[in-house]
Amino acid sequence: EVQLVESGGGLAQTGGSLTLSCAASGFTSDDYSIGWFRQAPGKEREGVSCISRSDNSTYYADSVKGRFTISNGNAKNTVYLQMDNLKPEDTAVYYCAADCLQVVGGLPATYRGQGTQVTVSS
Repeated sequence: EVQLVESGGGLAQTGGSLTLSCAASGFTSDDYSIGWFRQAPGKEREGVSCISRSDNSTYYADSVKGRFTISNGNAKNTVYLQMDNLKPEDTAVYYCAADCLQVVGGLPATYRGQGTQVTVSS
């Protein structure tokens, strides 16, 4: 059974930083992408950042390029999203998802975590 468990998130001020973690289990191969999408009230789901388990290639939404960094953990069952220079418009519930690139393409995630709230105050 695939499970994605997020941690991190919380409250930050504009210009501050937060780190999200996602612990993944149950995958039987590395042939997938994992990452994050976010959903804010009244807004469409947005694919934020993805990383390939097989070759570490990455994707970033234009809205977060240069501010967010995604990485695979050393144990390779954890993925991290370092969020720097946060802005109020980053406020949303962030979900860990796989296959992440499906979400970028407008499809629902095959697997997703429970979500973690990120709030950025101005």
